[in-house]
Amino acid sequence: MSEQKNTNFKRLHPKVFKVPIDRIRMGYYSDKYFTRYVEVLKKDNRHPRVYYQFFPRDNAIVCGVDEALAILRYCTGYYKDEGKAKELYNEILSLDKAMQSLSVEGNVEEIVELTRKKWDIRLKLNDLWVDKWEEIEVRAVYDGEFVPEGEPLMTIEGDPVYFGYLETVLLGVIARATSTATAVKKVVEAANGKPILFFSARFDHYWVQATDGYAALKAGAFGVSTDANADYWGVESMGTIPHALIAAYDGSTEDAAIAFDKYMPENVNRIVLVDWDNDVIGTTFRVVKKHYEHVMGKPFILGETDPSPIIGPGKNKIWGVRFDTSGNLRDKSVTPIGPQSFGVCPELVWKARNEFDKVGLKDLKIVVSGGFDEEKIKLFESLGVPVDVYGVGSKLLKKKIDITADIVEVNGRPCAKVGRYKKDASHLKIVPKRYWEE
Repeated sequence: MSEQKNTNFKRLHPKVFKVPIDRIRMGYYSDKYFTRYVEVLKKDNRHPRVYYQFFPRDNAIVCGVDEALAILRYCTGYYKDEGKAKELYNEILSLDKAMQSLSVEGNVEEIVELTRKKWDIRLKLNDLWVDKWEEIEVRAVYDGEFVPEGEPLMTIEGDPVYFGYLETVLLGVIARATSTATAVKKVVEAANGKPILFFSARFDHYWVQATDGYAALKAGAFGVSTDANADYWGVESMGTIPHALIAAYDGSTEDAAIAFDKYMPENVNRIVLVDWDNDVIGTTFRVVKKHYEHVMGKPFILGETDPSPIIGPGKNKIWGVRFDTSGNLRDKSVTPIGPQSFGVCPELVWKARNEFDKVGLKDLKIVVSGGFDEEKIKLFESLGVPVDVYGVGSKLLKKKIDITADIVEVNGRPCAKVGRYKKDASHLKIVPKRYWEE
């Protein structure tokens, strides 16, 4: 994985991340040992100035820093009356549960009234919050930058009473996004400039889609598959014809493709999934023939008729075909040699490209998916397999990169567990108090 320096020195506004402020401030997502550590310091009236050091446990493309900063911005501080704050917070939780129930039932008037009550209580809760963001000093890399194993990616200096309880959530948001960004960066580099489509949403909980999509795009992915994936960037998600649509048209890939083209916006590239019958070449030819005859209103003879009028981006055209052959199947066109003959293999793509080119389909793109990771993409590229776009998904979520945080200095003096020490952090940038306006 090559070193990446971020030249776009712009951090996202903290509002982008929709931070659940009340819950985080109340320690809902924090490990108990962190909330209790802060509780002890408060009760003992102990206010040391500490230096926290965050680092990855492996070489990494770091991401999630902007989200961590958003959490620090909104949640560094304390409630001046914790008992009253807890009481108000519990009232908000009760109202949330009632509103959720009513939203299912569709009782609009009661929902509006409960919403008003909730915000009245929330304003009272906010009045109890003492903001201490101005009293800590944060330095950090930018999302998308490479950080070697063990080197600082962020430091926080200040009174841990104000932010120590946030360690769990800070580590978590950085670890998740960094794991995704690092995995995506590896396949982006392996693909030698060919676009990577990030299709991981179906393999994990929907709550992580926005984080994963942001990390994937930050690491160089060409597109993501859900609106949530694209949320932080404000870009449009992408997709292809799914097997489910083909099934709904009685297993006819041709009919599904025509219906998809009819109803999708013009800016959506038509990418047809062609492995339903385990015959990607034959299915592609049938799709092209029927689509041509539907759009052009005249017969199509394979090898004689020029298919170019219906190939390309936009409506009434086919931009590409996607191969997603199951790993336990051998496509009809593939010679049975051994395990390497199953799934989307090099031979399948080579044969398809050759057959497509013979009949004038040189501009028809080939998208491949199904078990692609860094190693498989490297294999395809080393063999010069004529893939145009790679779709990647579940295999990218296998390896996790842990992020660790330690106090290494207290009141300006070294103070760390054995084996840890304050490291050079000159590569980190100071985070201004209104950093999103940089």
